[in-house]
Amino acid sequence: MALSGAPGCRAGERGPRWRRPWKLLALGLLSASSVLAAAPGAGAMSREEKRRLGSQVLEMFDHAYSNYMEHAYPADELMPLTCRGRVRGQEPSRGDVDDALGKFSLTLIDTLDTLVVLNKTKEFEEAVKKVIKDVNLDNDIVVSVFETNIRVLGGLLGGHSVAIMLKEKGEYMQWYNGELLHMAKELGYKLLPAFNTTSGLPYPRVNLKFGVRHPEARTGTETDTCTACAGTLILEFAALSRFTGTSIFEEYARKALDFIWEKRQRSSNLVGVTINIHTGDWVRKDSGVGAGIDSYYEYLLKAYVLLGDDSFLERFNTHYDAIMRYISQPPLLLDVHIHKPMLNARTWMDSLLAFFPGLQVLKGDIRPAIETHEMLYQVIKKHNFLPEAFTTDFRVHWAQHPLRPEFAESTYFLYKATGDPYYLEVGKTLIENLNKYARVPCGFAAMKDVRTGSHEDRMDSFFLAEMFKYLYLLFADKEDMIFDIEDYIFTTEAHLLPLWLSTTNQTISKKNMSTEYTELDDSNFDWTCPNTQILFPNDPMFAQSIREPLKNVVDKSCPRGISRAEESLGSGPKPPLRARDFMASNPEHLEILKKMGVSLIHLKDGRVQLVQHAVQAASSLDAEDGLRFMQEMIELSSQQQKEQQLPPRAVQIVSHPFFGRVVLTAGPAQFGMDLSKHKAGTRGFVATIKPYNGCSEITNPEAVKEKIALMQRGQCMFAEKARNIQKAGAIGGIVIDDNEGSSSDTAPLFQMAGDGKNTDDITIPMLFLFNKEGNIILDAIREYEAVEVLLSDKAKDRDLEMENMDQKSSENDSHKPNSEEAPSESQDAGAVSEEPDGGGESSAVGDPDPLSPASADSASVSRADEDPYSAGPAEASAPEPACTPEDSQPQEQNTQTESNSKAHWDSKVQPMESILADWNEDIEAFEMMEKDEL
Repeated sequence: MALSGAPGCRAGERGPRWRRPWKLLALGLLSASSVLAAAPGAGAMSREEKRRLGSQVLEMFDHAYSNYMEHAYPADELMPLTCRGRVRGQEPSRGDVDDALGKFSLTLIDTLDTLVVLNKTKEFEEAVKKVIKDVNLDNDIVVSVFETNIRVLGGLLGGHSVAIMLKEKGEYMQWYNGELLHMAKELGYKLLPAFNTTSGLPYPRVNLKFGVRHPEARTGTETDTCTACAGTLILEFAALSRFTGTSIFEEYARKALDFIWEKRQRSSNLVGVTINIHTGDWVRKDSGVGAGIDSYYEYLLKAYVLLGDDSFLERFNTHYDAIMRYISQPPLLLDVHIHKPMLNARTWMDSLLAFFPGLQVLKGDIRPAIETHEMLYQVIKKHNFLPEAFTTDFRVHWAQHPLRPEFAESTYFLYKATGDPYYLEVGKTLIENLNKYARVPCGFAAMKDVRTGSHEDRMDSFFLAEMFKYLYLLFADKEDMIFDIEDYIFTTEAHLLPLWLSTTNQTISKKNMSTEYTELDDSNFDWTCPNTQILFPNDPMFAQSIREPLKNVVDKSCPRGISRAEESLGSGPKPPLRARDFMASNPEHLEILKKMGVSLIHLKDGRVQLVQHAVQAASSLDAEDGLRFMQEMIELSSQQQKEQQLPPRAVQIVSHPFFGRVVLTAGPAQFGMDLSKHKAGTRGFVATIKPYNGCSEITNPEAVKEKIALMQRGQCMFAEKARNIQKAGAIGGIVIDDNEGSSSDTAPLFQMAGDGKNTDDITIPMLFLFNKEGNIILDAIREYEAVEVLLSDKAKDRDLEMENMDQKSSENDSHKPNSEEAPSESQDAGAVSEEPDGGGESSAVGDPDPLSPASADSASVSRADEDPYSAGPAEASAPEPACTPEDSQPQEQNTQTESNSKAHWDSKVQPMESILADWNEDIEAFEMMEKDEL
C-alpha cells in the first residue's frame, strides 16, 4: 500500500486515534529507509544493479502483456502453454476458479494502472481506448462478486484514478472524459442485486445480466460466503461513491462489514472462514489470516486510511490483538478454532497468508513481519516458489503455485520500512525464479507442482496486475516514477485509489454509533502511530538480527509442543501436545494422553495402537485436545502412507524452440531405472514405435535405438512394453494414455506397476503421460520432427546456451501444442490397476496394463455435517515423527504405522457402527457444551 508523504505524529508521540487517514504515515517508511540504507556495511545494492533489475522487470512484463494482447485478447486470460485465450464455456470447467471470468477482457482491465506505474503511458492510453470500445459488461454470465469487485471494478477505478492524474499533467489522456468511471458505475449497479439479503451480506455470485433472483439468473440459491468475500468491498465501493457522489455503494459495503463485526466470536474476537448470508451463523469456525479471511483484515485497516473512520481502526486493532494472541506462533501463522482459540485447527498454512507481513508493516509491527517473511522466504528457497499450502514442518501440502504476488507485496513493504538491501536480493531471487522456471514462449505459466517444475496452462490476471507492479516499485527510485506513489493506497489487487477521496463526497456518517467498543483495551492502540526511532534504533543490523535465527528454520525444523495437560508439571499455560511430537517412550507424553482420554496399546508385533474416548478425559478442554490429537495422528499416518508412493516425475522438452521451458507431469513406474537416484535423468530424442502399443517385437528398431520410445497404453502390461522397447535399443519409454482427453490436471497421477514377476531385468526409465500431455509431444513431433526430452525426477534448468544461440527463432516461435486447463488442485501421485481399455478401476496383479491403487488424499475423520477440523473419538496408530529434536528421547524402534484401524474400549473390540455411534454422541455433547458457553 502506498500512502501520502505528509507528516503525521511528532517523534515519540503515540497520539490519539487520528481523524485524518494519512496521519498513519508516522509509520515513517521513508525515514526508516534512509536510516538503514545509508548505514555502512549494509551491503547496499548498487544503483546500476537496481536499474538493471528494474529493466528486467519491464522486459518480463512486456513478454507477458504482449503475449496476452497477441494471443488472448479480448478473452479474459491467456493460456500460455497453448498460446490462446481462455474463454468461459469453451474450455473445461475449473469450478470456482472460473467465476472470475466474465467475458469482459479481465486481464486488460486488471492491468490498466500497472501500465502507468511502469511508465508505459502510451500503452495505457491505447488500452483504455480498447476497454471503452470493446468491453461489454452486460453478459449473461454468473461471476464471483468478490473477484469481479477487486479485479474489474477495482481495475476500472484504478485506471480512472491514473487517467485523471495524467490528464491533469497535460501530456496524455487529454481526450479522457471519465469513461472508465461510467463503466465502473454500470458494473457497480450490476453487483448491487447480490446484496438483497436480510443480513446485508452479499450472495457470493451474481449474473451480470439478470442479477440474482431472476429466473434466468442461474444463481441466488447459495447460503454461504467467505468472510473475505463479504468483507473486501469497502475500498472499491466507497471509492465509487466518492468519485460519483452516489452513496448507495458505500452504504451497502459498510452494512456488510458491520454485520461481520457484530457476528465475531466475542470471547476470542476472531471471525470464521465462511458465514451463512441469511442467518449470520458461522459455517466454518476455523480462523486464520489466509484464504477466506485475509483481505477482510486488510480492508479494515485500509478503510481507516482511505476514509478516516475511527471505527475501522478500532475493529482492526481488536482483531489484530486476537491474531497475535492466538494465531501468531512466530514465525508461523496457524488457524485456530474461534470458540477454542488455543486449539489449532490445521497442521498446515496456505500461501495467501504471505500478504500478512506487508499488512503488519502498515500496522507498524515490524518484528513479527520480518520473522514470518523470512520463514516464507526459506520455503521459497527450498521449492523455488511458495506452494499453495505447506505443513508446519515445511513439507508440501498442496504443490501448485499460480504465480501469486503476495510474497512480493510483503517484500516491497518490508524494504520500504527497513531500507535493508536484503529485501532487494529477495526480489532478485523472485525475478530469477520466474524467468528460470515459469517463463514459456507465450508468457509465464503457473506451476502445477513445485516439486517437479511442471506447468499449468494458466496465467491469472493478478500476475500482471500485482506481481510486476510490486517488483518494479521494489527497484525503482522516486525519480523513476512519473507520479508520487505515496499519494495512493493499494487495494488488495494492487489497484491505485487516491487518498484525496477521504475528503470528497462524505455522505456517510463516519462513526457507527450502533456498535459498542467498551471491551477494547487501550493497549490495542500502541502501534497506531509508532515512532520509527523505536522501531529502528539506529541499528543497521536490526532486521538481520531478527532473521538470523530463522535461516535454517525449514531444513532443521522440529517444533516440540507440550499439552495443556502438562500445565501441572510446569509453570504457566503451555501449548497442547502435537501428534508430530508424540513419543511412545516418553512417560510425560503418556500421562498427557491419559488426561486427554487417549489409551495406548502395545501390540504383539511391536506396533503401537491409540484409542480415544472423550468421556475418559480429565476435562472437556482435555477431551477437545484429545479429539484434535487423534485427528492429527490419523492425518500423519495417512501422510506417511502416501510418502511410500512414488512421487510424480517430469518430462521436459529441451529441444528448439522449448529449451526446457515446457515441463509435463508424468506418472512413475515401479520398475526400471529409479530417476530419483539418477539426478541427471535420461535425455534423448523421441521416436514412435511400431506397433504403437508396444505389445510385440518392435518392427522399427533402427528408429528407436538410442532414443526414448513413445507408445500407446493398452493391450498388454507395462512391463511387457518396457521389455520390448529395451530389446529394440531404446534408452527410455513414455506410455501415452489412450483415453481421449485425459489429463493430469483432472485425474490423479498414476504409477505403473509391474506384472507380478521379477522386473529387475528392466533397466531403462519408464514414465506415463495422460492423453493431453502426450499430445503436446506428438504435436511437437509433427511440427518440428526432431524433439528431444529429458526424463527426470524434477525439472532441470533450461538450456540457456542453446536458447541464446537460437534466441531469435525462439522469440518468434508460435508453436501451439494441444493442452487444456484444469482444476488447480494438486493430486498426489498414486498407482491404480486398470484394464487395458481403461474401464476397470482396479484388478489383481497380473491383469493387462496393471497399475497399483492410489492412496487417499487425506485420512482426516469427520462427519459430513461437522467442522472438518474437529475429530471425534477414534483411534490411530503412531507414525514416526517427521524429525526428532536433539534434546528429546529417541522414539521406540518398533513404533510403526497401524494401517487398519481397530477400535478398542475396555479391552473389547467394538463394531464400527458402535464406534461411530459413540463418536456422534460425543460430538453432539460438545455441540451442547459450545451452545451453553455461547
